[in-house]
Amino acid sequence: MSLFDLTGKVAVVTGSSRGIGKAIVERLAEHGAKVVVSSRKAGPCDEVAAAINARHGDRRAIAIPANISSKDDLKHLAEATRAAFGRIDILVCNAASNPYYGPMAGIADDQFRKILENNVIANHWLIGFVAPEMRERRDGAIVIVSSIGGLKGNAIIGAYNVSKAADFSLARNLAVEFGPDNVRVNCIAPGLIKTDFAKALWDNPETLKEVNARTPLGRIGDPDEIAGAAVFLASPAGAYMTGQAIVIDGGSTIT
Repeated sequence: MSLFDLTGKVAVVTGSSRGIGKAIVERLAEHGAKVVVSSRKAGPCDEVAAAINARHGDRRAIAIPANISSKDDLKHLAEATRAAFGRIDILVCNAASNPYYGPMAGIADDQFRKILENNVIANHWLIGFVAPEMRERRDGAIVIVSSIGGLKGNAIIGAYNVSKAADFSLARNLAVEFGPDNVRVNCIAPGLIKTDFAKALWDNPETLKEVNARTPLGRIGDPDEIAGAAVFLASPAGAYMTGQAIVIDGGSTIT
């Protein structure tokens, strides 16, 4: 059996209608998992699921829309997945939001609250709906997509960085709690990736030039370059890793 074989596993990936989440859900399916595509809007989720099924066969993927700001939506996501596939073996908390760019002195309370609720509390909620069955089976993998922003300071996306630092801590603490039941919790920390979500950080040619200049690989990343880490963490290859963060940033944090 391949170390990366996910045959028979069921994976839920939030924010998976585009960007990093889409790349992750596609690669998990490629390695044998049945996958649930989830984001706020049904249409884009249906499109991604249909494309996966066209490549790998019917019922490899289903779409279950959910808004991460709604606890009821996240509960329904977990319940509907179990109704369709019978179980959840892998959870990837990828969806996040960042409604504010600028110094933290200028952020409105509701903006800061939304960042913390969507990027940290929503992960806590969804993990809470999924982890009990994993712990009962004594098998499961949870991946939180954080950011290198959680390792650094920034004058423009400080509040977002605070939330991503909290995700590292969330993973560490849950890894301690769930470890005795053989449920692993880890983070992926991407650098700047060419997604619509991060467009404000790479769309300006001068900004992009500056970022590339201080990145050893000399470029920003592609969503598919993050997906392999999720496959590793979800598969037997990552069976002894928990409470950790894999940094994938072209080397930008070492300069």
